[in-house]
Amino acid sequence: MTKQESVSFVIKTLKELYPTIPIPLDHKDPYTLLIAVLLSAQSTDVRVNQITPLLFDKADNPYDMVKLTVEEIRDIIKPVGLSPMKSKGIHGLSKILIEKHNGQVPVSFEALEALPAVGHKTASVVMSQAFGIPAFPVDTHIHRLMYRWNLSNGKSVAQTEKDAKRLFPKELWNDLHLQIIWYGREYSPARGWDLEKDIITKTIGRKSVIDAYYKLKKS
Repeated sequence: MTKQESVSFVIKTLKELYPTIPIPLDHKDPYTLLIAVLLSAQSTDVRVNQITPLLFDKADNPYDMVKLTVEEIRDIIKPVGLSPMKSKGIHGLSKILIEKHNGQVPVSFEALEALPAVGHKTASVVMSQAFGIPAFPVDTHIHRLMYRWNLSNGKSVAQTEKDAKRLFPKELWNDLHLQIIWYGREYSPARGWDLEKDIITKTIGRKSVIDAYYKLKKS
C-alpha cells in the first residue's frame, strides 16, 4: 500500500467510526477551553472534566479568575497534577488577557503561545476547537499512532505534526486530530493493545511494530 493509499484508508476508516466527533474536554467558550486544555497536561480528560466545574463555578472568565489567589486556584485543581505551575499559569494568563486582550482569548498562535503555561499544543487545540482554524495538535495518541501507521518516524512530536500536516488535507485537520485521539484510546492504546481490533494498524502498520507485537504475544 502506498503512502497516499494509507492516508486515504485512515481517513475513510476514521470517518466511518466517528461520523460525529465528541469533544474530549467540557467547555462553553474559548476561555474555559483554554483553561481545560492547560489543566489536561499530564492528566486525563476524565479527571479534568471532574475538576473544571468546581473551578468554573467560582471563576469561568478572566475577570473572576484574577480575583482568586494562586493558592485558591491551586487548592481546586490539585487533583489534576502539576498544580503549582498550572495555578500560576491560569492566574497569570487571565491577568494578561484582561490587560492586553480586553478579556478575550486571542485568535492567534503567537499571542496564545505568549501566555504563561500555554505551549504550541494548547494553542493548537484552542485555535482548532474554539475558532475552527486548521491546526493539528499532536498528543501522545497521535504521536504513537502516526508511528505505528508508518506515517511518521516517531522522533519528535514536532516532526509528527509536520508529517500529519503534509499528508492529510488541511480541511480535515480539525476533525482528524480528534478522530485519531478517540481511535487511539479505543483501538490502539499504549497498554492492553489488541492488534486484532486495531484495523488501521493491522492493515497499514509499520512491519517492525506488528512483528514486535506478535513476538511479545508469543513470549
